[in-house]
Amino acid sequence: MPRRRALPPPHRRASATAMPPANLSISAPSAAAAPPPPLYLRRRPLIAAAALLFLLVIVVLAAAHPYGYAPWLANAAPAALLRRPVSTTFYSFDLLREYPHDPYAFTQGLLYGGNDTFFESTGLYHRSSVRRVDLKTGKVLVQHEMDGRLFGEGLTLLNDKLFQVVWMKNQGFIYDRHNFSKRESFTHKMSDGWGLATDGKVLFGSDGTSRLYQLDPKSIQVMKTVTVKYQDNEVPYLNELEYINGEVWANVWQTDCIARVSHEDGLVVGWIFLHELRQHLWNSGNTEIDVLNGIAWDEENQRLFVTGKLWPKIYEIKLRPVDGPQDGSVEKLCPKASFYR
Repeated sequence: MPRRRALPPPHRRASATAMPPANLSISAPSAAAAPPPPLYLRRRPLIAAAALLFLLVIVVLAAAHPYGYAPWLANAAPAALLRRPVSTTFYSFDLLREYPHDPYAFTQGLLYGGNDTFFESTGLYHRSSVRRVDLKTGKVLVQHEMDGRLFGEGLTLLNDKLFQVVWMKNQGFIYDRHNFSKRESFTHKMSDGWGLATDGKVLFGSDGTSRLYQLDPKSIQVMKTVTVKYQDNEVPYLNELEYINGEVWANVWQTDCIARVSHEDGLVVGWIFLHELRQHLWNSGNTEIDVLNGIAWDEENQRLFVTGKLWPKIYEIKLRPVDGPQDGSVEKLCPKASFYR
């Protein structure tokens, strides 16, 4: 029974090339002096000169702007000028509490369901499910077992509806949060189904590449796509997602890292390092565990939970800022977990 997914080829998109400005040429005045033309004939040169002066002022203001462009010309500025400076923050964690978790749950989607419960989507063929789980005991309260030919993936909750995608298919399901037997199916145009999250208005989706999608929750049509980047390098293998305080947080498959992503432009604004959690489990004899995967946010009580595939624990953590290498690549910051090397 497979536990490791084959690496999808990272998505690459050619960057736009900024066009150089056209050369300006100014004709020299004629040597022979001529009487000034009537006033009504002088207006066109005056208007042209004023227009040229206006353009020069805009160029000077654009060069002086802290973001390198004039915001009112954003649609017309070269792509190279549209990049905004990003200050990346780095975090470790303090462990607040740990809770029991089904060690046979191949966690693919996790979200807080209120009243100390989680909704969880599990994967693997013939073992995939959608379930509601008690936080304190880890007990499965309600469960829908999926067709054995389907591999469950990301899960999110919007307006009492649970949205789930499946692996290796452009297919998904919508469940009534109170009755999993009430469900309908949908198709999507992401390359694959990996992660899902929502801000209460749109769905965010990942497909295992560096792309982050925004989907219309009614039509499931793609509204917007951004490429997730850190220091101009794409961040592939985006997996389980969670929307927290205006950012999309993404597990990066095969690593112990969570990327905090701006969904507006795809820039990584923060990294969370959680390698100590997996290492502690491994050192405690839990050698069957798989990679970190699963982020849940209790917005009302400001509680953050994380877990992994086949992990026997769910952890409540608090982030702690740390110093990080400003010049570190994704591979250096978030190397593959040891059992994938």
